Amino acid sequence: MLNYIFYILGGLSVITAIMVISFRNPIYSVLSLIATFFLISGQYLLMNAQFLSIVNIIVYAGAIMVLFLFVLMLLNLNNINEPLKPIKLKTIGVISAGILLLTFLSALTSMYNNEQVLQLSDIGLVKNLGRLLFTEYVVPFEVSSILFIAAMVGSVLIGKRNKEEKEVENA
Repeated sequence: MLNYIFYILGGLSVITAIMVISFRNPIYSVLSLIATFFLISGQYLLMNAQFLSIVNIIVYAGAIMVLFLFVLMLLNLNNINEPLKPIKLKTIGVISAGILLLTFLSALTSMYNNEQVLQLSDIGLVKNLGRLLFTEYVVPFEVSSILFIAAMVGSVLIGKRNKEEKEVENA
């Protein structure tokens, strides 16, 4: 039964991901991306990774997609303002997509050739994730938190400096 649910969720996520890139209206693309994030969260639940599922919904489907919607509404994108892409850029995009497809296919074949069996009993539970984060991966976890704080301080300083420069120009 779980296999059928997995295939249904997987098929729907592929369909909604294709809808993201096929819609001409960016609002419809963002809404399709939100649906894709919810379907992927359902797949996380099937893999017994409740924490990843909830974080995916809160962070990606909630915060980041709302930010995308606000940016799209503020930019007021029209087809008139959109420049035509040269054939050179389209060719580079197709070549890049082909290389990405080959990378995915090689990863899939190496995954199926691997004889190791993975136990999915409780790998995604918060207790086990916390234990790993604060024992084996404590240094990378703390370094990433320092990097986030440095990025926030830097963005505040840049914003404050730009505000002060505008005040000096206006005076």
